[in-house]
Amino acid sequence: MTDAKTEAEYDKYTALNSGKKYTTSHVMIEKEDDAKAKIAAIKKGTKFADIAKKDSKDPGSGTNGGELDWATPSSYVAEFTEALIKLQKGQMTETPVKTQFGWHVIRLDDTRDAQLPKLEEVKPQVAKQLHQQKLTKCQEALRAKATVEYRWAALSLDATR
Repeated sequence: MTDAKTEAEYDKYTALNSGKKYTTSHVMIEKEDDAKAKIAAIKKGTKFADIAKKDSKDPGSGTNGGELDWATPSSYVAEFTEALIKLQKGQMTETPVKTQFGWHVIRLDDTRDAQLPKLEEVKPQVAKQLHQQKLTKCQEALRAKATVEYRWAALSLDATR
C-alpha cells in the first residue's frame, strides 16, 4: 500500500468520525401512546433509568438504565440522530421518536469532541486493512471467473472385497 492510499483511507475515516460524540440514554417502546406515558411519568419525577430498566424493549441498553455508550450521530438511524442533535445536555425529547425499531424517548447525557488517533499511530493498521480489502476483492474476482468441474471416477462395486 502506498502512503497516499493509506492517508486517503485515514482521511475518509476521520471525516466520518470527527466532530462531536454523544452519550445518550433512551427507552424503546412498541406503542406511541406508551412512549408518551413514559415521557409524562419522567416529567412527574419517575427516574429515566428506572423506566428504561423496567419497560425498554432494547435488550442492550434497557438493563443499563437506557444508557448508550459514546457514539457519533452517524452511528444511529436517521430519525434518532435528527432528534438527538436538537437536544441540549440533560434534555429529553418532548415527544416520542419513531424509528424502524419502535418508539424512543431520548435523553442527551453529554457531548464531547471526538478524539481520533494521529495517522502515524494507526498507519500500520490502516495499511493492513487496505491490503486485506484488496486481497478480498482479488479473491472475489478469481471466484467469479472460476469454473468448477466435477469428474467422478467409476466406482468398483466388487463384493469380494
